[in-house]
Amino acid sequence: MPRISDFQTKEVVNVENGKRLGHIGDLDVNLSSGKIENLIIPGSGRVLGLFGRDNDVVVPWSNIVRIGADVILVRFYNDPDAPAREQE
Repeated sequence: MPRISDFQTKEVVNVENGKRLGHIGDLDVNLSSGKIENLIIPGSGRVLGLFGRDNDVVVPWSNIVRIGADVILVRFYNDPDAPAREQE
């Protein structure tokens, strides 16, 4: 059974554009079911972290493509740098 600390050491990468989103800072767990619902990646600090942080990145658990030894690959569509998806 993996521990939260095992997830926090892995880099999260968006497979849509190859962008590194960062490291997991927290997990959103449904207390009723005990299942992980979201990965929470802290936003980058501003000016040495003195003036707060940008918004956190929240990636739904269902968007995880693969969990590897060093990297977690996700599909993150709310990324402003991600290419636009075509409507089907």
